[in-house]
Amino acid sequence: MEVAFQPSLFDSSAPTLGPLTGLSRTQLSDGAWVDVLPGWLAGADALFADLVSAIPWRAEQRPMYDRIVDVPRLVHSYGVGADLPDPVLTKARDALCAHYADELGERFVTAGCCYYRNGSDSVAWHGDNLGRGRTRDTMVAILSLGSPRKLQLRPRGGSVAVTHALGHGDLIVMGGSCQRTWEHAVPKTARPVGPRISVQFRPLNVF
Repeated sequence: MEVAFQPSLFDSSAPTLGPLTGLSRTQLSDGAWVDVLPGWLAGADALFADLVSAIPWRAEQRPMYDRIVDVPRLVHSYGVGADLPDPVLTKARDALCAHYADELGERFVTAGCCYYRNGSDSVAWHGDNLGRGRTRDTMVAILSLGSPRKLQLRPRGGSVAVTHALGHGDLIVMGGSCQRTWEHAVPKTARPVGPRISVQFRPLNVF
């Protein structure tokens, strides 16, 4: 069932970032942690509407066993030095760089974007560990726009341990060993849900 995007009743302002002082950290196992800040970006619904048309979304396919399957979401990536599609995303990246400078020791330099059009779009269990995240602690910061969807986390190969419903300007940062010792996913759902965009800020060679 296709559901139209339902703006938040409390998010009618222009896109504006709040302070990061309200971040709440949850310590996980094996040196992993997550920071969460609901509603970091006020006016996120206006940004969501702009990004739906501003980002050159593409559909991808990938091999799975003996066949080629559609990736169940639309994607686009902004590499090192690329202009982001809205100035507020540049401000968000810069704010995250400043806040985590001492702990991360480097800047967030790339931005991956995913467009979950409905409950049939998803991302399977994984860690962002194809690059340096396989052997080193790192961070991935995700800004969620649009209708909330569940982001689930579990110890690698274990059971779901943490769930956050993220949308309407919410921020989650996965840090420490999270990308190599834990996994995260956005599961499919039969419940009617509206569309969501996630913007993932990453350091160099983390994907």
